[in-house]
Amino acid sequence: MSEANLQEQILTFLQAHPDRTYSVEQLTDELHFTGATAFTFLVKELANMERKKLVSTDDHDHFKLVQETKTVEGSFHGNDKGFGFVRYDPDLPDIYINPDNTQFAITGDDVAVEIIRPARPSSDRGPEGKIVSIVKRNYTQIVGAYTPSTDEDGIIGSVEIKDKKLSKYQLLITDQGLHPTEGEVIIAEVAAYPDAQHPTRMIGIAKQVIGSVDDPGMDVLQVVYQHDVPSVFPEEVTDEANRIPDYVTDEEKVGRVDITDQPLVTIDGAESKDLDDAVVAWRLPNGNFHLGVHIADVSHYVTENSELDREAFKRGTSVYLTDRVIPMLPRRLSNGICSLNPDVERLAMSCEMEIDQTGEIVNHKIFQSVIRSHARMTYDAVNQILEAHDPKTREKYADLVDMFDTMGDLHRILYKHRRHRGAIDFDDNEAKIIVDEAGHPIDIQLRVRGLAERMIESFMLAANETVAKNYSQLKVPFIYRVHETPDSDRMLSFFEFVTNFGVSVKGSSKDVKPKMLQDVLKKVAGKPEEAMVSVMMLRSMKQARYADQSLGHFGLAAPYYTHFTSPIRRYPDMMVHRLIRHYAENGTGEEARARYRDNLPNIAETTSDHERRGVDTERDVDSMKKAEYMADHVG
Repeated sequence: MSEANLQEQILTFLQAHPDRTYSVEQLTDELHFTGATAFTFLVKELANMERKKLVSTDDHDHFKLVQETKTVEGSFHGNDKGFGFVRYDPDLPDIYINPDNTQFAITGDDVAVEIIRPARPSSDRGPEGKIVSIVKRNYTQIVGAYTPSTDEDGIIGSVEIKDKKLSKYQLLITDQGLHPTEGEVIIAEVAAYPDAQHPTRMIGIAKQVIGSVDDPGMDVLQVVYQHDVPSVFPEEVTDEANRIPDYVTDEEKVGRVDITDQPLVTIDGAESKDLDDAVVAWRLPNGNFHLGVHIADVSHYVTENSELDREAFKRGTSVYLTDRVIPMLPRRLSNGICSLNPDVERLAMSCEMEIDQTGEIVNHKIFQSVIRSHARMTYDAVNQILEAHDPKTREKYADLVDMFDTMGDLHRILYKHRRHRGAIDFDDNEAKIIVDEAGHPIDIQLRVRGLAERMIESFMLAANETVAKNYSQLKVPFIYRVHETPDSDRMLSFFEFVTNFGVSVKGSSKDVKPKMLQDVLKKVAGKPEEAMVSVMMLRSMKQARYADQSLGHFGLAAPYYTHFTSPIRRYPDMMVHRLIRHYAENGTGEEARARYRDNLPNIAETTSDHERRGVDTERDVDSMKKAEYMADHVG
């Protein structure tokens, strides 16, 4: 037997059992070698392989495979029992980290992990690893109420941590920063993290006092500061906003299409003040529909690299909390010149579509315009007209009722078209928390989406798809909203989960189509398990994000999708408007394409991160207020 052949046999066997050790006698039996000569060959070859660091021996002269160490980076999620998991690739199982190998990482930290035991192909167990370094800390500051103490030299007090993910830790405040008074809510910069000596202790320096624990709304403000959401506009930003005229000037109308005579209307919630979309619809002589979606041209006022632009990018999105909004733009813009208030001229970015009886968009135009809203409608009023057929409301808006009826017909066609291609329609009624003047929750109401809400959603989806398809086909650099096909392993787990409810899924988890998931929701509609199945389905899918490549939107079963319709509250929408204007004014040649090409990946990634930050803040405040409400009803 040749040396190379023998080495290959030994390696093949040990690779099949990477975690076990074997004596020479055991290996002789396992490899079916017989005789003294074969035994001698095996001993010599094992010694040779040990010198090459292919195998190692323990104290009992047992041999084991030396596994190649592989280091990856990912995000750590800790468990209260001490162990944790690191997610490093959405398509691969998380890495298990046992309590001795966490390096005292905290949930959310970016870490480097050495894989010490790979996943077994035939098992559902993922790999095991040990953290070798902490690349980036998730918590650099902590917000909470201060309590003084003098138990330890150099320590002046502690901070009450409300973040659930940090419940097992204490934060002590040193005498190096501010010296707050009892009950003040402070921002503390973390100066020392847990270690072997103090596994549940952090040290912080008081940097800023944001108020008193008794101040109304301080509980919400703590969450806002903890997530590092910018909530106060710098003076230079408000100054710049104040210099913008609060009316449309004649110079600004030059080169724009004047459609002020069209009966555009805004349809929003009764409490909305930033009205950024207006719609109009009518039937065409050929039987098709005209749909106009006209969006406030925010990018005209928020010019590139201005103070307003830099602050909007830093925020990324408006954040909607129970009793307040943290806007992306100062209210002078969002509620003023950029809001499509009735009976005043406004600058808009327009998308006009011709839609046939099957819901296909057969023609479209995208252009800069001057518009005037003819009515500020609410969802409630339009639902009274279309669903309740309330005579008083129909009489009040008599000149617009025919248009609303046409809009209702068009929505039904668009909705049917989306369902036909497989779009997943989650039942997304929300809980609306009602608070009193002190910010204390006094009621939780179900916010039901009526025909008007779903109709406006249909129109916005149509415009978003049309804009995305237009610029994707032009092959120019652009920003898209993408939702990729789910991971096959997660889908397989979900399909196995729904079999518990007697639901079988037709098709393969390796080639999942939106229609397959739509069918699952159909089968559980109206049943007690519907909400649970919806949540599990969402968790099995990937997160939607922004990207500079058109990768389609799985949930909507849309090959092209972007965000075009909310530039007052989302930076990507404003960026889409900026790109539309850029290509309209400069063409689509190489020079025009090169202008934004290198910046778009960073804009997409940063705004995706800021969107997640906003969602996490909204969820934390929601959870806190719901718990506060339930606390009043214990027993």
